[in-house]
Amino acid sequence: MKPAIAATLALALLSSCGGQSSRNRHVEVIPEARGPISSACMQSGRNSASERRCGCVQAVADDTLSRSDQRLGASFFDDPHKAQEIRQSDSASNEAFWKRWREFGVQAEKVCAKA
Repeated sequence: MKPAIAATLALALLSSCGGQSSRNRHVEVIPEARGPISSACMQSGRNSASERRCGCVQAVADDTLSRSDQRLGASFFDDPHKAQEIRQSDSASNEAFWKRWREFGVQAEKVCAKA
């Protein structure tokens, strides 16, 4: 059941995204945005994955996550259990990452819902 939570978070990014980032900056929806999140999104096989939506999610990731965070988060698309392990970890760095990842998910839902 717990891996389902992580999978849901990762896959919610595909079915979501208009609004402001947590830093009160406008995130421009760029369908051509490329990076680890957009690649994982396009390779996910989800019906809702499109170049526009995945590009939008990548643009939000570029605004809210470091490249290292993006690579780690992109790995969740292939291995949802890894997300669960990080979420449940006692490591301070994993806890900090998880807070950033959750905020990214919230922002991606707001920004990319209509993408």
